[in-house]
Amino acid sequence: MSEDLSRVDRAVVNAFQGGFPVAERPFEPAAAALRDRGVEIDADALFERVRDLDDEGVLTRFGALINAEEIGGAATLVAMHAPEDRYDEVAEQVNAYDAVAHNYEREHPHLNMWFVVSVPDADEVEEVLAAIEDDTGQETYNLPKQQEFRVEAKFLLDGPISDGDVDLSDLGPDVTPTDRQSLTPAELDLVLEIQDGLPISPTPYRDVTETLGADVEWVLSTIKRFNAEGKVRRVGVIPNHYALGYTENGMTVWDVPDEVVDEVGPAVASLGFVTHCYERPRHEGVWPYNFFAMTHGRSEAESAERVQQVREKMDEFWDVADEDWDTLFSTRILKKTGIRMDERAKANTVEPEEAGD
Repeated sequence: MSEDLSRVDRAVVNAFQGGFPVAERPFEPAAAALRDRGVEIDADALFERVRDLDDEGVLTRFGALINAEEIGGAATLVAMHAPEDRYDEVAEQVNAYDAVAHNYEREHPHLNMWFVVSVPDADEVEEVLAAIEDDTGQETYNLPKQQEFRVEAKFLLDGPISDGDVDLSDLGPDVTPTDRQSLTPAELDLVLEIQDGLPISPTPYRDVTETLGADVEWVLSTIKRFNAEGKVRRVGVIPNHYALGYTENGMTVWDVPDEVVDEVGPAVASLGFVTHCYERPRHEGVWPYNFFAMTHGRSEAESAERVQQVREKMDEFWDVADEDWDTLFSTRILKKTGIRMDERAKANTVEPEEAGD
């Protein structure tokens, strides 16, 4: 599908995977930014292109990408073995849990099922895993994030603004970030309203206010403040990377010496094609790797080249042997509902006076 995209479409996808204006009529400054970079388009045409790209499946949605971790609750990555002759049965048992969001089949001789558990309270993770083990008869291996070095899944195309460097996040109301961890009931309503995207209209934020019965300035300032606080990772177009041709999804895993993890993490995260980069625990005798770096490519050759670049970066810090790493490619999506914020956000909501407002 990506080869069918026009020059303007490519500019839109590249420019606005983050940094979209949080302003009452955001398409006007966004279009002006494109014109400044040699892409002739006005606000109405830009709105129409975003709407059509969404309708065509090039985008999964348009709006704010909520950072679930900052909203409340907990999530963890889990690996397990599913016997080949029972694989689909085990997948069905695992997927039956509402707490299971993403679930992928990955190429590995033993740990061939990888899923995310998302719960309102961190204490519930072990309960869910115990129940899954009882149902499936298979042991689970919990791999919670210990350090996050990068989460920025941008998928850029050949064409205008190929660096994806348009940032209009300074537009809109002035805000002051807070250190408050909890949500107010009004903020909860806003999170639940925008978690699946903003309305694609010339005035998306005003449309949200009409649904909530809120004031437009409050919606604008809250979303912009959430962006500054990290509750929102970014605002913009969220592409369907498969539609853009990024079909090779490789999870590279590394046994990084503990004493250099803090140096390796930022170095690998600096590679623009690495979309996720974490430290996670090892499991002795089963899983020797403590460092995860997710890469995406548009072909097997490009994917292999990018993995090699990660290895070359690793080699700057220690002598990487062949047995020190592996790449687990996803072969099948077993479940992909996304992490729902409802229960997690509700569990982290208090009345304004309790929140310190």
